Amino acid sequence: MLISNELRWFYPGRIPDGIKVWFDEYCLIDHEQLPQQREDVYLYIPGSDFLGIKLREGSLEIKWRTAELGIVSFGEFVSGKAEKWTKWSCNDATGEAFQPAIVLGTTSWVRVQKVRYLQLYQVFTDFSVQPTNEECIDNGCSLEVTQLHIQNEPWWSLALEANGEDDRVMANLQATANTVFNIYEKLKLLATDSYAYPHWLGLCITN
Repeated sequence: MLISNELRWFYPGRIPDGIKVWFDEYCLIDHEQLPQQREDVYLYIPGSDFLGIKLREGSLEIKWRTAELGIVSFGEFVSGKAEKWTKWSCNDATGEAFQPAIVLGTTSWVRVQKVRYLQLYQVFTDFSVQPTNEECIDNGCSLEVTQLHIQNEPWWSLALEANGEDDRVMANLQATANTVFNIYEKLKLLATDSYAYPHWLGLCITN
């Protein structure tokens, strides 16, 4: 079980050049790092924006929103809805279960192709923040910019996902957001466009 505090935004189209430049020049520390490419298969649950279920690379992942933490702002360009999520992951050592072929072809499961650019940050006890390539850290936050394709339509997303000690997770998120958005003057990220994957799936499928 993994508990995280998250901020996430979704927009139709391709990742703007300005966002790519900002992420590459001011956030990414390994410029030779290749993006992660994969396809996830989501279960669409009509009317639910608090439960996410997906098949990912041979595992079943379930995410449950346990709290809405309100709108947070970082400068004049960034405002979003912070949420607390709990994630469970189940793997099958045989590789026979949790395969997309089992569920695809039904109207309830949806393919989402992803090309994700990711940078991890370590948050220290004084809440200073440092980018890192180490994955196993006690208190940290990831920043990701992701190109998405769903039902032949392009979207992109920008997100922060913080974890760590229970009494520090929200502070880890805020400290990292303050750091990465300190030099952000690109496309405004608005609270009206801030939500998690279950809500986004509903927008894509019903529109």
